[in-house]
Amino acid sequence: MTDFQSSQKRVQELHELLNRYNYEYHVLDKPSVPDAEYDQRLHELISLEEQFPELKTPDSPSQRVGGAILEGFSKVEHKTPMLSLGNAFNDQDLRDFDRRVRQNAGDEVQYVVELKIDGLAVSLRYENGVFVQGATRGDGSIGEDITENLRTIRSIPLRLRKSLSIEVRGEAFMPKKSFEKLNEKKIELEEEPFANPRNAAAGSLRQLDPKIAAKRNLDIFVYGIGDLGETGVERQSEGLDLLDELGFKTNLERKNCETIDEVIKILHTIQEQRNTLPYEIDGVVIKVDALSQQQQLGFTAKSPRWAIAYKFPAEEVMTKLLDIELNVGRTGVITPTAILEPVRVAGTTVQRASLHNEDLIREKDIRLGDYVIVKKAGDIIPEVVNVLADHRTGDEKEFAMPTECPECGSELVRIEGEVALRCINPMCPAQLREGLIHFVSRNAMNIDGLGERVIAQLFQEGLITDVADLYELSNDQLLALDRMGEKSTENLLNAILKSKENSLEKLLFGLGIRHVGSKAAKTLAQNFETMDRLMEAGREELLAINEIGDKMADAVVTYFEKPEVAQLIEELKSHGVNMNYKGPKLVAPEEIDSYFAGKTIVLTGKLEEMGRNEAKAEIEALGGKVTGSVSKSTDLLIAGEAAGSKLSKAQELSIEIWDEARMIEELKK
Repeated sequence: MTDFQSSQKRVQELHELLNRYNYEYHVLDKPSVPDAEYDQRLHELISLEEQFPELKTPDSPSQRVGGAILEGFSKVEHKTPMLSLGNAFNDQDLRDFDRRVRQNAGDEVQYVVELKIDGLAVSLRYENGVFVQGATRGDGSIGEDITENLRTIRSIPLRLRKSLSIEVRGEAFMPKKSFEKLNEKKIELEEEPFANPRNAAAGSLRQLDPKIAAKRNLDIFVYGIGDLGETGVERQSEGLDLLDELGFKTNLERKNCETIDEVIKILHTIQEQRNTLPYEIDGVVIKVDALSQQQQLGFTAKSPRWAIAYKFPAEEVMTKLLDIELNVGRTGVITPTAILEPVRVAGTTVQRASLHNEDLIREKDIRLGDYVIVKKAGDIIPEVVNVLADHRTGDEKEFAMPTECPECGSELVRIEGEVALRCINPMCPAQLREGLIHFVSRNAMNIDGLGERVIAQLFQEGLITDVADLYELSNDQLLALDRMGEKSTENLLNAILKSKENSLEKLLFGLGIRHVGSKAAKTLAQNFETMDRLMEAGREELLAINEIGDKMADAVVTYFEKPEVAQLIEELKSHGVNMNYKGPKLVAPEEIDSYFAGKTIVLTGKLEEMGRNEAKAEIEALGGKVTGSVSKSTDLLIAGEAAGSKLSKAQELSIEIWDEARMIEELKK
């Protein structure tokens, strides 16, 4: 047996193994092997596919990590429309629905009650058992192709247990734990958190970079078959059983009911228990079970007559506002937080709720001592909905935002065009503490083991006041901290030592310069190459870089003009922290002997011989600039297979157009 044949056989074995492990873990919730075993087998599969690329197939378990960045989402026409459901808001609405059903389908009616998952409706299409396309609901008739993002959801089978051609419908969602972790990370990076898991799921599946979706830990429940075809299914409940057999993940909380009274009893039980579920639901869906009766009942213009959604009311509770606490973020923004008398809302005890900013407090006329109505936005994030002014006794006190920082006493300012108040004292303890947390984060200096707890201790003990102090920490100082043993201390000191070798862009991002994210930090590092050159750069020199705008240029100049920043950089230098860019250097277009030098180029369609990212990297290495949209400033469009609207626009603008073969020929010169 040749190496290829033995590898082919092993790849097939790994497909079967990994698909079984994946089904046991993500569908049955009964893993049969530890994560390390799964990872080892997956790594073996990826190695074989790299050695023999022809063995990599669309249904390979290796395809769940996210592929190349997409240009956009193409449109998908649903063969069977994805209609919305009519709503019921109380028991009487359900009884009216039952009466209409029986008038048109007879008294022998049975219902299936299913949980209404709060997520994003999607369709999944399989050909001969292989997943080939996934789309959003869109307007019900036409959705968007999000196949590559859906591949990253591990509970979606890439190959069915039977070789069927079938389209199924489901609800993609983000589990509560995944949502909480995602928002914690966003808050840590001072980004706007998602309001609820539904928005988080939708936002994740509409990312043009599938690798982002892969990191979001999404899940799915499949609830129906779009086109029954030759499945032989006669009832909704039978269809769900078939989906189970094919390897899909369905929601097992479904119930079969003989009467509408039974339906009502069950849905009230579900409403009481909803907060114990690991995912969000916003109601239940009631469907006539027999497909023949569904066909008999038919549809209105917008929804089926054989199904209805019972929507749970949002839970709102009354409590007392005891105080308003002010928090200072890394960039000095002052955020007010309501301190409440503890109250149960949607399954958890709430004592704090965000008030966002001073304008919201004024708009709602929120006063200390007020009785307020609180709910969880999306049943997750506590917010003050309203003030009960008629409960006031006269003892309530109007709240005024301070004029001085609650942490350092410096004067607060409101920058023109912004809602938030800011402390602009660079030595503010709260900002320093938050800045230290940012400095050691993964996308910055990546100092593993320096979490918020350790930094808070170091700060409290006076061992660190700025980022330079991290490089003076000793073994004895760390061992004296709570829960720091010899091994963890050794690992932390090694991580601090290793961070000194980081390329310049990591340091720039870690310094927390306003408006400078990780991408902008790399752009600055590439263009200036050393910290000293960047510190000397003026506003005009910064603006000469395409990616740098007015706000960022001003922020960079202002930051490096501060004497304390110059002192900090000198201290970091003295500790041996690298101040140079270590990545591939930029070369001025005029110094490059290449057709691409100085030109703006757009790639579109599928490139057969060279991946999109590889082509972009090679063109940029030769002085070209690759952008994502066609405009009058575009010099060249390279069109691969199935090029669409970008090709049409380039033709309209008389832009030069090449195919992939000509691009490769030019790259080889």
